Amino acid sequence: MISDDLGKVLHDKATRGMTLSAEEQAQLQSWYDEQDAEEAAMYAAVPEVTSVARLQAQIDATLTQLMSMTRRIQEVMLENKALRQEIEGLRRQLIASIPLQKAV
Repeated sequence: MISDDLGKVLHDKATRGMTLSAEEQAQLQSWYDEQDAEEAAMYAAVPEVTSVARLQAQIDATLTQLMSMTRRIQEVMLENKALRQEIEGLRRQLIASIPLQKAV
């Protein structure tokens, strides 16, 4: 195990295209392996945020809301149709109640 500072120095040298000795290359590889292991341990400790079950629950909830809104839209459409028919009937009554004027 090498120090984090030495690992960073070797990484910097390698990424700048500088030549590393065989020992330095081995140390750098060891440091990379340690970094990978730490990262893997960190991710393993965090529970999976987007599990399939959670996503399915969100989909189900969204579908339920969608079906509810669809039913409400259909109800409003029926109410609108009834109101249009009522308005048309009232318009006809109004027209029928207006006396015709004779042309003079």
